[in-house]
Amino acid sequence: MLDTTLKAQLQGYLERLAGPIELVATLDNSPASAEMLELLHEIAELTTQIVVHTGGADERAPSFCVARRGEAARVRFAGIPLGHEFTSLVLALLQVSGYPPKVEAALIEQVKALDAELNFVTYISLSCHNCPDVVQALNLMAVLNPKITHTMIDGALFQQEVEAKNIMAVPTVHLNGAEFGAGRMTLEEILAKADTGAEARVATQLSEKAPYDMLIVGGGPAGASAAIYAARKGIRTGIVAERFGGQVMDTMGIENFISVQETEGPKLVAALEQHVKAYDVDLMNTQRAVKLSADGLVNVELANGATLRSKTVLIATGARWREMNVPGEKEYRGRGVAYCPHCDGPLFKGKRVAVIGGGNSGVEAAIDLAGIVEHVTLIEFDSKLRADAVLQTKLHSLPNVTVIVSALSTEVHGDGQKMTGLSYTDRVSGESHKLDLAGVFVQIGLLPNTDWLKGTLALSPRGEIEVDARGQTSLPGVFAAGDVTTSPFKQIIIAMGDGAKAALGAFDYLIRQGV
Repeated sequence: MLDTTLKAQLQGYLERLAGPIELVATLDNSPASAEMLELLHEIAELTTQIVVHTGGADERAPSFCVARRGEAARVRFAGIPLGHEFTSLVLALLQVSGYPPKVEAALIEQVKALDAELNFVTYISLSCHNCPDVVQALNLMAVLNPKITHTMIDGALFQQEVEAKNIMAVPTVHLNGAEFGAGRMTLEEILAKADTGAEARVATQLSEKAPYDMLIVGGGPAGASAAIYAARKGIRTGIVAERFGGQVMDTMGIENFISVQETEGPKLVAALEQHVKAYDVDLMNTQRAVKLSADGLVNVELANGATLRSKTVLIATGARWREMNVPGEKEYRGRGVAYCPHCDGPLFKGKRVAVIGGGNSGVEAAIDLAGIVEHVTLIEFDSKLRADAVLQTKLHSLPNVTVIVSALSTEVHGDGQKMTGLSYTDRVSGESHKLDLAGVFVQIGLLPNTDWLKGTLALSPRGEIEVDARGQTSLPGVFAAGDVTTSPFKQIIIAMGDGAKAALGAFDYLIRQGV
């Protein structure tokens, strides 16, 4: 199953195994079982540290567990972890063997200190670029703490189980049989939910921090760029972010970042984080800002109750997916209503879905989904599609795609458990129509993350922060950059430039104010 190049790379990693491990497979007579067993034997042939056993008795087949020889298995893969999950498998092999993880010591100690039986299950798709972060974090927790187990389940392979549990978005994590969370989660975020005393401890620690010279709120391209420029000035710099990397973490192909011909969002974010950490920047991740005020210093209040203080604040909270805002959308989010076709598309294999939006994102989503699902209906509010001509040509060449223009989506229908249909109104005739659908993918643009700033800063009619040429907002000492502002053209490279410009503007403000 593995080509010569991949085998050579894998063998190099397996040379780092710190101890003997065994792979125990649970099989049936399916082709998938044969493929999985072939993969396991190919891996074992590359090192004497790994042995393969069959005859496992797991409830799911095909599946296999990874265990240090002589110890109980706590890491399991239900399915064949290729695609984006191959890295998860390699890391599991290394970490189960005893190879030290590249994780902050404080997080390792926090995992080890958890004193409860925690049995995690993560439902994934192999095409999901958000899933590996969750799988790898939970695998690591299981490796570090004998009271924790984790099973990765390929939703496309175990579709009956996915349907029975009404799982329609990945990654979805269950803990001890109940839903724990959905979407990309970092190890810090998982610990914040699993460790019930963590939030209060963190809030106390954050509130005790000395005031910053410059505090950046938001960890996307604009925030990372601003932090680097500020730190290089030798001033006390902090970043507080709900999720470092922001929306770039959900971006697959990036082909217009100058000097980098092609990359993926998670790779770019990893490089950004490494660059930021090369400087003296206090990075506070998984923290959401909820209020801004000023009393000589600028105060940023967080959702956990902590307050951070700074001489200047630079807001770079970015934007989020725009919603349809119709009845049923929130009720069936993650149960048919989705926003990431790359992640959740495989869960709708052989079903009928719709895509809302006729721009590049919407048309690209419809093209991608057409290769997976039974049928795609693309619905556009305008009288024509707005995507690039080459994308429209490709779209119209597909036999299982229907395009509807001049249509207003009005309601998402469901049976209480999952989405079953979508209603729309023909804007020309005024007639209402209903489509029987298993899912809808919303691709209609972005909204700035400024709800927490209303009444504090001057915002545009679109909710964007109004800034001048230096990134200054209407509140002295508060600057802003990137997609959250009125800066036109929401692009990664523009956001980075905005972040640098606003950081320089804030530094200039500091020295001119004599602070």
